Order: sequence, then C-alpha cells, then structure tokens
Amino acid sequence: MAKAKKQPRPKAVTPKGFRDYFGEEVTQRSHMLGQIADVYHHYGFDALESSAVETVDALGKFLPDVDRPNEGVFAWQEADENEGGDWMALRYDLTAPLARVYAQHRNDLPSPYRRYAMGPVWRNEKPGPGRYRQFYQCDADTVGTASMAADAEICMMLSDTLQRVGIPRGDYLVRVNNRKVLNGVLEAMGLAEDDPKRDDVLRTIDKFDKVGEAGVRQLLTKGRLDASGAFIDGVGLADSQADPVIAFLTSKAADVAGTIANLHNAVGDSKVGVEGIDELEQIGALLAAGGYGDDQVLIDPSIVRGLGYYTGPVFEAELTFEILDEKGHKRQFGSVSGGGRYDGLVKRFTGQEVPAVGVSIGVDRLLAALREKGRLAATPVGPVVVTVMDRARMADYQAMVAELRKAGIRAEVYLGNPKNFGNQLKYADKRNSPIAVIEGGEEKERGVVQIKDLILGAKIAESATLEEWKERPSQLEVARGDLVAKVHEILKSQEG
Repeated sequence: MAKAKKQPRPKAVTPKGFRDYFGEEVTQRSHMLGQIADVYHHYGFDALESSAVETVDALGKFLPDVDRPNEGVFAWQEADENEGGDWMALRYDLTAPLARVYAQHRNDLPSPYRRYAMGPVWRNEKPGPGRYRQFYQCDADTVGTASMAADAEICMMLSDTLQRVGIPRGDYLVRVNNRKVLNGVLEAMGLAEDDPKRDDVLRTIDKFDKVGEAGVRQLLTKGRLDASGAFIDGVGLADSQADPVIAFLTSKAADVAGTIANLHNAVGDSKVGVEGIDELEQIGALLAAGGYGDDQVLIDPSIVRGLGYYTGPVFEAELTFEILDEKGHKRQFGSVSGGGRYDGLVKRFTGQEVPAVGVSIGVDRLLAALREKGRLAATPVGPVVVTVMDRARMADYQAMVAELRKAGIRAEVYLGNPKNFGNQLKYADKRNSPIAVIEGGEEKERGVVQIKDLILGAKIAESATLEEWKERPSQLEVARGDLVAKVHEILKSQEG
C-alpha cells in the first residue's frame, strides 16, 4: 500500500497587499477614531455601520464585464443549485453602501440624513509602498439637501477634526473647488456633453499638479515629451480651446474676490459655470460667517483631483508641513482627506436624483501625519502584572487582580510558567507594564505585598547614581489592604 503523501505545512505569511496591526497601532487608531467621532457627533451626525459585503450590482462602479465582475474589488459568486447566484463583493469604500442604505431605508430615515461611518474597505489593486488592499476610511455625509450650507458645514467639520486630532492651524488647508465651474469651462471650449474629448480633457486636467501649466497646454494640443523622452499624444485641441482650461487652473488670486472674477472670465457665458461660481461664493460667505479664515478653508480652483466623479463642490484637505521622503528630500506631507457633492449616486437605485455631499478621511494617512508631528504616544501603557510566586495560591493572585480591575486599573495575572521569576519580569517589560505586584509566602504571612515601579526602575537603571537609587526606591512594601491605593498613587506619578 502506497504511503500517504504528507501535506506541506501552510506558510505563515501575510497575503500580498495586506498587513497585521498590533496593540500599539490599534490603540492609536482607536483613540484617533474616537476623537473624530466626537467631532462628527458634535455636529449632529449619527453613526451608521453598514455591511462589509454588498452585491456587485449595488456597488456598481466596478463592473467591467459579465463573466468577471470583480475588477477592482474582491468578489465571488454565491453558489446556487438551479442557476448562477448573485455576485457579492467586499465594499471598496463607505459611500456606495450609504447610497444603497439610503435608497433601502429612506422612508424611515430623517431628511436630510446625516451619518458618519468608520471601518475597513478593500480594493483588489496592485499593492505598493504604503499602499495596501485593506485600509481604513472615516466618512461623514449629508443626504437629501442641495443647500450649500451642507457643503460649507462639511468643510468646517473637516477643519475642526484635523485640529482636534492634533494638526494645528497653519499645518493644514482645506481647499474647495466646483465641478460645475469645470463644466462651464468645457462649454466655453465648445465641447458638447457627448463629445468624447471631454474625458480626455478631464484626464489631462488631473495631471496639472504633475506637469504644470505648460505641460497641460501641450497635452491639450499637440502633445509633449515626458521625463523619459517618450512622446505623449495630445488631445488635439486648438490653442484657443485650451485657453479656458488654463484660465481655470490658474485663476487663484490673492483673495476670494479676485479668484471669483478670474473664474467668471474662464467660464464666459456658460450657465452651469456661473451656477458653480455662485455656489463657491455661497460656501465662502458661510465659512466667513462661521469664523473660518482662508488659512483654514480656501476657495482654490487648482484642486482638480476627483472632479470627474463629483457633481458640484469638491474638497481636499492637505497637510502643509514638510517631511523628508525616502531619498531625504523635503516635500509637503500632502492630502489626507477628500470629498464633495455627488447628487447622482442614489439615483441608481431610486430613479430620482437625491442631493448628497460627503467627505472621507484616509485614516492610515492621518495616523502617519500624527506620527510625523510627534502627536501619538510612542507606546501605550500595558497592564499591571501580578506575579505568581506560588502556583498553589493562584486564588490569592486572582483576588488582587479583581480588586485592581474593580478600581478601574488595567491588570492581569502572569499565566506562564512561574518557576523563573526573572521571566515574569521580562514578560512585564515586553507588555510595557508600569507596575509589577509581588507576594511570596513570607509577604503573605506578614500581610504585605511588594510593588515594583517598573517605569522608575528603568529610568534609574539607565542614568541614576547609587545615591539616587536609595532616595527614590523603585520597589516598595505596603500593607496588603493598601494595594489598590498605592498602585493608583504610582500610576498617577508616572503620568507626570
């Protein structure tokens, strides 16, 4: 009889494009999300936790063909004995699920509906440095009103959020533009709504921050040589047709009034363009009334990212402080949030246009920014560790932990092999524990416990002289009944 082939062990590797998050990172993220949620809640938004899985039809955006409707998302087909089951997919953002939720429950929801959502999203894209297939987003949206007050409020809330989490005024800027103004520019260029060159123009405008004014003009007309020397074909517009685009992209002036005047020149007589400018003026007036200055939220037509998706105002929060890139060159940190008005998204379900506006914060990007600014605690404090000197007295040690926990102190009993006491202290060190509690048989008889201040002990070991050690002992003996009070006292001293 042939010997059964031994199955190879699975490799303990993280799937490509994914990563694991450990205690410190999870704690920091949870703390920051709590701060953001406080701001959103303060503004009157309610939490929504929608399903992580949607039908591909509901997601809508990524549906390239009938046979494989999963480009850009992680999708699978449900098993069905009689016929092909529904295609399901992990959500790729938090906005598409909101559109489905609103369409499904609109009769039971207030109008307008204000919600915020936080959680992981998944994209089946090529991973790269700092780019993962699973990442966190934090969204806030208002559905059911066309008032520019909703757009202005989102900008105010985004400004408040950045300051709340630790990005001070002067280190960020929320920039505001409007898709309708761009539509007016396209009209001024003589491009009809069904003209295929409109998409080419949008793609070219999206490269403004990379190739600049001259590069955009070349790409709109005859083409240009890129950095590698390769020639990139242009859209084929006349120079006169490119003029409104350049006027639009370079219309930012020293003040809002100047910018608005330049935008009027860019859109000419276009009705939709003038409507978009009026909306920007409304937002600017509301921001000023709320006390938000141009150093916090600014009307800026150079913001073009996402203009192809949104139907009206569009926002981008940019962090303006400098960091060093992987080559040691200084550069600005860049964008951590984007959003805008998307009045057509719910229409896919209802057949009726429902106005909506929202913003999404890239949680991992914002956390990275806070680390750059030194606004995140280096290491979270671990639990108080009650060591085990006598395995037969585990009940005594559990009683100590119970007392500490009831007093609001994070604590645990050492559950490893208690034979080597040094290993228990090494464990406490690895857990970043502030205190170790010790009670051997002799301490038990005398009704006392030893309390070891591990934070102070580490500092003394690093730099203190022997005399300082004597003046500030890191291990104290207290009565068993004073355990909780003394632990509280030491923890409070460590905070200072």
